[in-house]
Amino acid sequence: MVEKAMLRFSTTLLVAALALSAGTAGADVYKFTDDKGNVLYTDKPATLPAQRLNVQSQKTDVVEAQARQKAEMEQLQNSNQTSQQSAAQQADKKAAEQLSAKDKAERCAKARERYDNYMNSQRLYQADANGERHYLGDAELTAARTSAKVSMDELCK
Repeated sequence: MVEKAMLRFSTTLLVAALALSAGTAGADVYKFTDDKGNVLYTDKPATLPAQRLNVQSQKTDVVEAQARQKAEMEQLQNSNQTSQQSAAQQADKKAAEQLSAKDKAERCAKARERYDNYMNSQRLYQADANGERHYLGDAELTAARTSAKVSMDELCK
């Protein structure tokens, strides 16, 4: 009977000791200022006076730390992927703007060329449905030149 009580007491004592050791652990940490005025933290101060700090620490739950690290990595990967997609979209937009600017410049150049041809030509014609030339009269020539000027002005803004 005494042996059972002793065994129960030692088991209880062991469980209590394990519970206390698995909780928080205290350590001596000192804060002091060195000769250059830098604030340092250490467990063994080089100079005195040093302020003793009460630091409490706990054992790290490895599974929880790994899960947290995995979640952070996934978040970083998602963020990286999002930024890459954003950069690709911006590059596509810039390329489209450059193509648009190039296309606009080409249309402007063609409109200028057409206007110059209309202004420097003495006789202009239009092809009819049969492919035969129909030469423009003075009023039609003036209207065609005006139209070419308006088109050039619009395209070359």
